[in-house]
Amino acid sequence: MENKIRSPIARIILGAMALLSLTNLFGRSLASMAIFLGILAFFLDKWIHKKPMRGSGLDLRTIRSDFKNRTIWLWFALPTVVHVVCVLLALGFLPEYIQYETVRAGSFVPIELSLSSILLFFVFALGEEIAWRAFFQQTLSKFLPITPVLILTSLLFTLGHYHPGNPDVVFFGLIFIFLNSMLYGVIFHKTKNAWVSALSHFVANVVEVLLFIIV
Repeated sequence: MENKIRSPIARIILGAMALLSLTNLFGRSLASMAIFLGILAFFLDKWIHKKPMRGSGLDLRTIRSDFKNRTIWLWFALPTVVHVVCVLLALGFLPEYIQYETVRAGSFVPIELSLSSILLFFVFALGEEIAWRAFFQQTLSKFLPITPVLILTSLLFTLGHYHPGNPDVVFFGLIFIFLNSMLYGVIFHKTKNAWVSALSHFVANVVEVLLFIIV
């Protein structure tokens, strides 16, 4: 009975997050509100229903055991590899992407290797993973099989990162955001722990920033 009562509320929040992510396409730039809504919904659900953090999708105590699985290390590293490939391809075929991405990402976090920027990169990565993986993906997986859940979550996550510009440059960037979102989704699906996907997300972002600074 409890699940039947909560399902309509969950669907409303999922729908609201989806709509907020789509606002970037219409120049409203409200996608960040989807992250705040997802984080709020995640923690309110835990507080209202007195759920423990263990098994919630955000459990610090299981990080060590998660990394004992060697397969997870492969999935963990793949987003960083994707970023490296993205930057190398951009340097060779679409150099405008470097400036575009520096401006897009720099509107949230300064593109520099300072303590404050690194801390912000971690906070943003963790926030996105709580909202889109620990809440959105985990909740949506109660209604749909995992494959369409990964695709839909990643599509909305990607569109939430849309920033206007040269169509070729924008499309190039969105492809790689989508690929990495799929990988973060797989990491979360395998570990049920947003800390692990957030750490992978954080490392990949820092490596990309390092590459931007180098080039």
